[in-house]
Amino acid sequence: MDTLNRQLASAMPSSTAPVSWPTPGLFALPEKVLQFGTGVLLRGLPDFMIDEANRRGVFNGRIVVVKSTDGGDATAFERQDGLYTVCIRGVDDGHPVEENVVCSSISRVLSAKSQWAEVLKFATSPDLQVVISNTTEVGIQLVNEDIHLTPPTSFPGKLLAVLYARFVAFEGDVNCGLVVVPTELIPENGRKLEAIVLELAHRNDLGSAFIDWLESANHFCNTLVDRIVPGKPDAATYARLQADLGYQDELLTVAEAYALWAIEGGERVREVLSFHTVAKGVVIRPDITLFRELKLRLLNGTHTLSFALAHLVGCVTVREALENENLARFIHNLMLADLLPGIPYAVDEKVGQRFGMQVLDRFRNPYLEHRWLAIAMQGTMKMQMRNVPTLLHYYQQHEAVPHYVALGFAAYLLFMRNTATGASTGQGEANGQSYLIQDDRAGYFADLWAKLLPEELTAAALRNTALWGHDLTRLPGFADKVSQYLNQLLEEGAPATLAAFFTKKSALAN
Repeated sequence: MDTLNRQLASAMPSSTAPVSWPTPGLFALPEKVLQFGTGVLLRGLPDFMIDEANRRGVFNGRIVVVKSTDGGDATAFERQDGLYTVCIRGVDDGHPVEENVVCSSISRVLSAKSQWAEVLKFATSPDLQVVISNTTEVGIQLVNEDIHLTPPTSFPGKLLAVLYARFVAFEGDVNCGLVVVPTELIPENGRKLEAIVLELAHRNDLGSAFIDWLESANHFCNTLVDRIVPGKPDAATYARLQADLGYQDELLTVAEAYALWAIEGGERVREVLSFHTVAKGVVIRPDITLFRELKLRLLNGTHTLSFALAHLVGCVTVREALENENLARFIHNLMLADLLPGIPYAVDEKVGQRFGMQVLDRFRNPYLEHRWLAIAMQGTMKMQMRNVPTLLHYYQQHEAVPHYVALGFAAYLLFMRNTATGASTGQGEANGQSYLIQDDRAGYFADLWAKLLPEELTAAALRNTALWGHDLTRLPGFADKVSQYLNQLLEEGAPATLAAFFTKKSALAN
């Protein structure tokens, strides 16, 4: 079977599935975007949307991607001339969607490690207008470093080096600033990135003229991305899709039909990011807080408080959990009974309920295999960021234990019982099978489980302000309820605990 590349695209091979191919003119578009990251979310959302706009004669720019490490998908991009297929599978307005799009928005991929000079050269291109990033939630961090290193270690350090090279090349021309669009899922991601870059500029003594240009000529946008992009499917699905498409694609990406890219900005941002006028799902507003809170608290927060219980019950994917009567009921009520009332932002209840029901439909998407263990990566950090503010606000509003949150938290503590295998990895066991824990706090929890009884462990973990930013044992009744559920999970197992949970709820309701 032939490999996807420009030569194959020009021939447009026949297949059993309809494929939207790029036209030759798309390969001649200027490079307007510098992107840090090659991950599936970037390929399935921003890069896909830029490709969509390019096909419609808007924006008309391609992307130069920077990869932090050599190997992996960088070589696949080279073999495939930057082309990759997005297979969209889902439901839109009640109608099933099956689309296959060969995206041509990526021009080339550069290695930060071995091609940093090329990155800095592109930084001085007059065509460059936009920087996009997704370096995971831990990528936007302040590292005290020399930004003249080849390359700097951190993403903010790399970005500062790019901006400084551009400032020098264009002699501080205010018309040569960039629109920076981070997509890392942290609150105020653009503002936080800008603050770190400014601090690094001061620490590197880059001069007041550059700092003035940095602040006045560049736009750092707060953003929110929302699309489930599990990435490369399992082997059987992958083989079937390739057989239908008629070619081999190492970068094949599956994504749901729903897509949202909310960007905070004014007229200058709207002018530069012209793809928003035609790409479905792009929203540019002066304030995107509502979009962020709904997505972060209801979709992501539900994921984070459900992954452990679903895994302990024996469900591999989100869809499987929604096919389990008790888990589906837990996820529904967790989202709409506990998390929605706890959102620390004014949300109209009908808007929240409508968004929540839409999320549940997305979770049931029969086309996607979104694995709970992938969602569990860095679960402790996600819990602190996504769920602790909701928990605290819920207590402020109701002064009562949110039982679904407590059960989800207890399951998370049990999921984190492990034998540490590294600084941020551990080996857990459930249902007679081992599983990999990828969490910076894996070692911490391995130590807790080795030394403490469940009640002691619950109290120690909940009062750890380094984990949560708050002492959660101060929330009346929460630690006791989490400890009760944890003991029940240990003694009876997750399926029985979940069944008893709803039996008790039904009895109380009657």
